[in-house]
Amino acid sequence: DRLRQQLRDIELQAETQLSTRMEAARAQQQNFDPLEFDRYTRFQELTRMMAESVNDVATVQRGLVRNLESAEDQLAAQSRLTRDLQEDLLRTRMVEFEGLSDRLYRVVRQAAKETGKQVRLDIVGGHAEVDRGVLERMTGAFEHLLRNSVTHGIEAPAARQAAGKEPMGAIVISVHHEGNEVSIEFRDDGAGLNLARIREKALAQGLIAPGGEPTEAELSQMIFMPGFSTADAVTELAGRGVGMDVVRADVNAMGGRIETATAAGQGTSFRLVLPLTTAVTKVVMVRCGEMVLSIPTNLVELVRRVKADEIDQSYTSGSMAYGDLTLPFFWLGALLQHSPRGTAEGRSLPVVVVRSAQQRVCLHVDEVLGNQDVVVKNLGPQLSRVPGLAGMTLLASGAIALIYNPVALATVYGQEAQQWAARAGTSAQAVQAAAQAVADTPVAPLVLVVDDSLTVRRVTQRLLTREGYRVTLAKDGLEALEKLAEETPLVVLSDIEMPRMDGFDLLRNIRNDERWKAIPVVMITSRIAQKHRDYAMELGANHYLGKPYSEEELVGLVGQYTQVGHLEATGG
Repeated sequence: DRLRQQLRDIELQAETQLSTRMEAARAQQQNFDPLEFDRYTRFQELTRMMAESVNDVATVQRGLVRNLESAEDQLAAQSRLTRDLQEDLLRTRMVEFEGLSDRLYRVVRQAAKETGKQVRLDIVGGHAEVDRGVLERMTGAFEHLLRNSVTHGIEAPAARQAAGKEPMGAIVISVHHEGNEVSIEFRDDGAGLNLARIREKALAQGLIAPGGEPTEAELSQMIFMPGFSTADAVTELAGRGVGMDVVRADVNAMGGRIETATAAGQGTSFRLVLPLTTAVTKVVMVRCGEMVLSIPTNLVELVRRVKADEIDQSYTSGSMAYGDLTLPFFWLGALLQHSPRGTAEGRSLPVVVVRSAQQRVCLHVDEVLGNQDVVVKNLGPQLSRVPGLAGMTLLASGAIALIYNPVALATVYGQEAQQWAARAGTSAQAVQAAAQAVADTPVAPLVLVVDDSLTVRRVTQRLLTREGYRVTLAKDGLEALEKLAEETPLVVLSDIEMPRMDGFDLLRNIRNDERWKAIPVVMITSRIAQKHRDYAMELGANHYLGKPYSEEELVGLVGQYTQVGHLEATGG
């Protein structure tokens, strides 16, 4: 439109100039009347050509718009086809839980035979479909839960009759879907967990402080501790203390959870809540400060915006109203031990209500970035036991995003996070407190290593870093002076023979500068002649170390001089 307007202006100017020229030409050409013969200037011809070009551009634009709309329609259709294909592929991974029944029946029969008990296994909801990968990964855990129920749960026939029960015990496996999760419950009608025995064993293993009074729920969780067993003797089925901790580790590695319920004389149930599939998971991406992390959508109950003053009140009280309920309130960054409070400003701020099992918590985050379908990567044995860490994924941008269960984080770190937030005070004070905390953090002593050999510099850096020092490197004396101007180290380790400026000249410059003259300097060189040593000491070297040297000797020297320098810097 702007181009058309400019072209119209040019045409008006051309018409104005044309009328003037036509008046001048009328005196010379009287053969034709202006109405009988149109006269055009070159200027008019150009403007008409421009008008045609504009029309051509408009035609091309309309064609591009049509092509773009067609491409968008095709892209939407392709997305639908891709989604359908993904669902079909995922469906091929789904198998009925019933397919595992023969193996589970055999485990129960064998365990009952070895313990001399009568046990019946029933599977309810065996037609429910579960991801093949989930079943394969969890089969060992299922088998151990059944053995555990037979060995520790179901009583001997005589004991059951004495308690008024049927001689044959019953174990029921119930399977059903809950949204994007599958619930698998193992329930027996045995004696229930022997909480007194568990408490006795926990005291003996130091899991409970003397005089401590753990709740029944806390005692129930003791059976998942590594190496914990209530059996008196070691057998093929019990007493080794290996099993229930592996079950919980497998459940956590799958991004699931395990819930325990017990009643004396009535039995015990273990409810495993697992993802329906491990191939693709929907997550909600959130941002806390500079961190971007993800929460499984099946845990997210609600996302809402809350007034800033209500957020401040919740920081003070540690709770937030949610309908008729009062839920624990946390800054997600505090649960991750990143910062005490959020620093984002605005009239309203995002809060995510998260639910896992029967627990709900409110999480303050800086921003909710939206939903994504992601492929969950296994954490591996090193990270699978980290509380609250359910997995990780690779985003389309190439960045790695960690997947957390915030309820599990709140269970472990919630009280500490709320105390941290309470100490931080108001939002403005929180920023100051965070900055002050960073400023007050003890800084590792800085050591300057000067050597023209890259290998020597790297080896020395690794050695000192391993001992807890910060290390800065320079390849000659001139670069070392530049490093000194940037930050003053507590000790300098310098070679002698270097290009541009050798170690002697560097030492002379250090001792002649008021800013650095007190810095300890250790000369490290292969020149071990007394002449070189005397000259270095005359220039002001604190120590002369010949190559090769022992690592212990170097670490001892650095520790001696950095400790002295730190005391002088702090006025100690």
